[in-house]
Amino acid sequence: MKLHQLKPAKGSRGKQKRVGRGPGSGYGTTAGRGMNGQNSRSGGGVSVGFEGGQMPLSRLLPKRGFTNIFRKEYAAINLDQLNIFENGTVVDVEVLKSSGLVKNVKHGVKILGRGKLDKKLTVKVHAFSKSATEAIKAAGGEAEVI
Repeated sequence: MKLHQLKPAKGSRGKQKRVGRGPGSGYGTTAGRGMNGQNSRSGGGVSVGFEGGQMPLSRLLPKRGFTNIFRKEYAAINLDQLNIFENGTVVDVEVLKSSGLVKNVKHGVKILGRGKLDKKLTVKVHAFSKSATEAIKAAGGEAEVI
């Protein structure tokens, strides 16, 4: 088979509807939009969530909670993920990115305490959980906040 012999599967490509091309086409004059109403006009139609003048559901339901716009979102890494590094390695944000453990450093990187750390590492990131700090020090390493 060659490139010029490729064709779409039978029935997968319908014929294009050509509207507004005269009465003989079947889609002349009103172009399939009907006679009157909001959707027959150019620029007509309603916005998303519009319910015909009825109070929209999004406004009807009670609002709950609060969103803190100053919230800091950290890229989280667990202790057991740090075991890929050699003993005595200085683990910082650049090393974590290059190793693929962190893809998107939002407001920083935080080390969490899940798992067991077997290596002696110097970890330099933006935040640590209390259990992670204790585990790193117990393994003989250092936990430095940037």
